[in-house]
Amino acid sequence: MIDIRQLQALACVIDEKGFDKAARKLGLTQSAVSQRIKQLERQLGKVLLIRSTPPNLTHDGHIVMKYFRQMEHLQHEMLNHYQPPAGQLRTLAIGVNADSLATWLLDALDPLIKSEQLLIDIRVDDQDRTHDLLLSGEVLGCVSSSNSPVNGCNCYSLGTMTYLCLIAPEFKQRHQIYDDISATQLQTLPCLEFNQEDGLEKRYLEHYFGITGPVPTHRIPSVESYLDFICRGHAWGMIPAPQAYPAIANGDLIELKPGTDLQVPLFWHIWDLKSELSRKLTETLTRYAGHFVH
Repeated sequence: MIDIRQLQALACVIDEKGFDKAARKLGLTQSAVSQRIKQLERQLGKVLLIRSTPPNLTHDGHIVMKYFRQMEHLQHEMLNHYQPPAGQLRTLAIGVNADSLATWLLDALDPLIKSEQLLIDIRVDDQDRTHDLLLSGEVLGCVSSSNSPVNGCNCYSLGTMTYLCLIAPEFKQRHQIYDDISATQLQTLPCLEFNQEDGLEKRYLEHYFGITGPVPTHRIPSVESYLDFICRGHAWGMIPAPQAYPAIANGDLIELKPGTDLQVPLFWHIWDLKSELSRKLTETLTRYAGHFVH
């Protein structure tokens, strides 16, 4: 039988990003924390933790941590059922792409946070990579562009997010861009991407213009600054429809080539735990996403 305290020590070292902070949080010595993890590794016959700065989980460590997070969630669910906490908040970790966070997710979560007394821990990554957060056990559920179910999880369609390729009127005038812009000209124009994992711009170039090679690229990992940067006339970029339409209506932005949008399907993946909170979270997100993701 695995000692739950050993699992808690491993989780705390990862969450606090070090043995010292984990020891302080658990009220133990650093040596005691290290000993608990070593005992767990000996019992399982696997190395679970890479003693780096900060410490990282091995492949086996991720598997163990995933099951511990699920067990922890169910334990909270049971305690809340039999001993409803008075004013005590519980943490809910969710993986999500930046555009969903900026456009619809907070509105969807708002009533649930209030009714369930939740602390929300949002982990942001590209919609193609949030799966990794679920696989590692870091989050209870994630918004992803993949419809491939993770083992032990359920998958629900949220709809399709529309992205428009936009530029500022000043950018169009300066570069003498017309509606029949060619691939040759587009390859010389600077674009803007969110981060190194952002593939929307590349997908747009290949789908509509057959461009697969590199183009001049700015990189800004902030949704607010991303939109502002394009409005300033420095680059073209892919903007989700809920942000794009108001900017077009205000005259701040226009389409680079009218009628060339990208459709990105989004899916909600969540552990198959049959818990009441999981059910409410899934119902809330799938219902509310329909207002913004079509």
